Amino acid sequence: MAPLSHPSDASATLGKLARRALVTAGPALAQPHLQHLTRRGLSVNHTQGVTLGVIGAYVVIIALLWNIPYVKYVLWPFKMLVIAFHEFGHAITACCTGGRVKSISLDPNEGGVTHMLGGIQAITLPAGYLGSSLIGALLTFCGFNIVASKIASIVLGVCFLLTLWWARKDWLTIVTIILAIGLLVAGWFIKHGEALRFIVLFIGVMSSLYSVWDICDDLILRKVNESDASVFAKRYGGSSQCWGVLWSLVSIFFMIGGILAGLAAFKQSFKQQQDDAKDVLPTIRMLLRV
Repeated sequence: MAPLSHPSDASATLGKLARRALVTAGPALAQPHLQHLTRRGLSVNHTQGVTLGVIGAYVVIIALLWNIPYVKYVLWPFKMLVIAFHEFGHAITACCTGGRVKSISLDPNEGGVTHMLGGIQAITLPAGYLGSSLIGALLTFCGFNIVASKIASIVLGVCFLLTLWWARKDWLTIVTIILAIGLLVAGWFIKHGEALRFIVLFIGVMSSLYSVWDICDDLILRKVNESDASVFAKRYGGSSQCWGVLWSLVSIFFMIGGILAGLAAFKQSFKQQQDDAKDVLPTIRMLLRV
């Protein structure tokens, strides 16, 4: 059986990427004016323009499907997925602040709950919305590039496994996470991961805007009393609507930051991205070598 990959191949590919970045940035670095460099760094090429158009389409489609009766159930699996991100944000911050997670469950009515002991609630309460927004921004950033999307999918897999461990008694959570992992794996095998890029991008946009739409539904439109924002307001002052709007603004800021970072970092065309993906974390070619 031939080896799956060779360290020198990965090193050579990374070196090629670095040289390409220098060639691309070289003319800009030679300019004496920083303003020109800034404009060049945030310029949009054809591939990035397509990605921005896809992001805009995702926002419109998600917004429409979120509010249309019956049709909105098309988004249900993805809502369950971003709710899993939300609960993961509560869980991981609880562990990082000295708490312990007892269980995670997702509710069929598009809700979730994390049972935990201890932790610093001033951090764990907003970590659900802000955590899912940060994950969404990172996924949106990675969605500008195939190789970055592959790496993001691996990190997502680890997060899913942790969530699966905490939710091992809740069948809905288990099924949702297994389907999400299957979707990511399937994306690896289409054009060396090009489909994976748009899957990661969709999940990123959905996760970034989830807190905005969910807070509007719960606190502004339906005015549901029990939410992370309302519990936070009872414990630390202020109104739930105020905290909800603040967390929504932070979520939008995260998403914009992810988009700008993606524009600045990933300048490759679709063809260049596919060529890079063939050598970095290969999929089909790796299987053919076995």
